[in-house]
Amino acid sequence: MNTEKKEIKVPGQLTGPALLTGYLIKEVSVAPDRKRPAVIVCAGGGYWQRSDRESEPLALQFMAMGCHAFILDYSVAPNHFPTSVRELGEAVAYIREHSAEWKVDPAKIIVCGSSAAGHLACSLGVFWDNELVYDAIGRTPAQIRPDGLILCYPVITGGEYAHVNSFKRLLGDDVTQEQRDAVSLENFVTEQTPRAFIWHTYTDENVPVENSLLLAAAMKRKNVNFELHIYPTGGHGLSLADEETAGNGFQVVEQCQSWIPLVKMWLKHFEASC
Repeated sequence: MNTEKKEIKVPGQLTGPALLTGYLIKEVSVAPDRKRPAVIVCAGGGYWQRSDRESEPLALQFMAMGCHAFILDYSVAPNHFPTSVRELGEAVAYIREHSAEWKVDPAKIIVCGSSAAGHLACSLGVFWDNELVYDAIGRTPAQIRPDGLILCYPVITGGEYAHVNSFKRLLGDDVTQEQRDAVSLENFVTEQTPRAFIWHTYTDENVPVENSLLLAAAMKRKNVNFELHIYPTGGHGLSLADEETAGNGFQVVEQCQSWIPLVKMWLKHFEASC
């Protein structure tokens, strides 16, 4: 394994650059020219922190699936929208730029986010062609567009089922409903939104399952391919849902552990979004 680190500087940062860390699988002698998918992992944390439970443990799982893995330590509060989306867009562009060198398939760059970082990942999925994002970092829409989304119990809506604190940290304490609607992602899905793998639990007490259901319904209306799994039990922030990421109030939920082999199968049959 080789590691790469890159500071990412974009307009709007108040607390210094973001950090992209890459874990690159060394070439295997039987297939030295193989180009692999790349998965950029963004850990949740309500837009005020980044949970280590949802970063490296997930990255290692994606490496075990044969993907290059990257972790983006993106900006959180007091940074506001769209700073972190610009950072993620720049990360996608940077990896795509180095795809030949790193043996990355440039048509299989996928962003993975948990909880509030699910909102971040999905924000790039719907705002990749918005000038507010791409123009500010000197990129083109094609350079920053992810090819797929992996969304783990994501924050999506600023409406009735909103996780209010995430939106306060993303937009400011005095946020209006109009401002929340402007980043309520189910409203911005288009035919060009990347395909997605989404999972949630029915009993999530912090980010209601309706967040994922609203997104899936919007994607269906726009004919965007997705895979959705709703587990009957389990709290918020499960990460791998096993002993590795449990403790300090976080659960082991055996049934939810199946999301890992399911997303592995999704990646195996992944095709770039049309």
